[in-house]
Amino acid sequence: MKGKKVLLTGGTGGLGLGVTPAVLAQGADVTIPYHNPKEVERLKGFLSPADFARIQFVATDLTHEPSVQKLVDEMGQVDVLIHLVGGFSMGKTYEYSLEQWQNDFQLNLTTAFLACKHSLRKMVTSGYGRIVTVGSRGAVEPGGQLAAYCASKAGVVALTRAIADEMKGTNITANVVLPSIIDTPANRAAMGADHAFQWVKPESLAQVICFLASEAARDIRGAAVPVYGNI
Repeated sequence: MKGKKVLLTGGTGGLGLGVTPAVLAQGADVTIPYHNPKEVERLKGFLSPADFARIQFVATDLTHEPSVQKLVDEMGQVDVLIHLVGGFSMGKTYEYSLEQWQNDFQLNLTTAFLACKHSLRKMVTSGYGRIVTVGSRGAVEPGGQLAAYCASKAGVVALTRAIADEMKGTNITANVVLPSIIDTPANRAAMGADHAFQWVKPESLAQVICFLASEAARDIRGAAVPVYGNI
């Protein structure tokens, strides 16, 4: 990805701590939208001073279309979209509120749609693009008390594969990774660390994402790649 312009959403989050350094190591110029300045400062602790020249942080509401459109337009060119934004939630379906359901779809699916839509505008114009989204194992193997999470992540898979089909005949690809539990600080805090050795390391998932985002993956379109670790 040397010299490529990369929009990396969720780059300051738990998964981003592994993905952002990996993308920068590929030689990309990276734009990261954020909403929490504390997460930006945390990420900087994982980067080298040389990285700072090739990364910019932009405060953005990824659920608000005018904000996403402005972000992409100010980038000028988007060669690669890596969409990490999302959130996990659970609860019994008969107890789950409509507000919770809508929030899950906003965070997991609406952000993916808006990021993909506006990145594609630039990619279609330039004739080149790589889109990589993050679904979940739950998108293809739904579990109890995870209805909203699994349904919204299944939507991400469907969205990504639909884009891949639309872009046939071009040099624009779209693929999605399906991780199981990712070894992030948040997951360790929520579930303990006893089984973390079986989980997917962010750095490991980053290698899969970087490959799919590279020129080398030109012939991979609409793939839903399982990255399950040892679970």
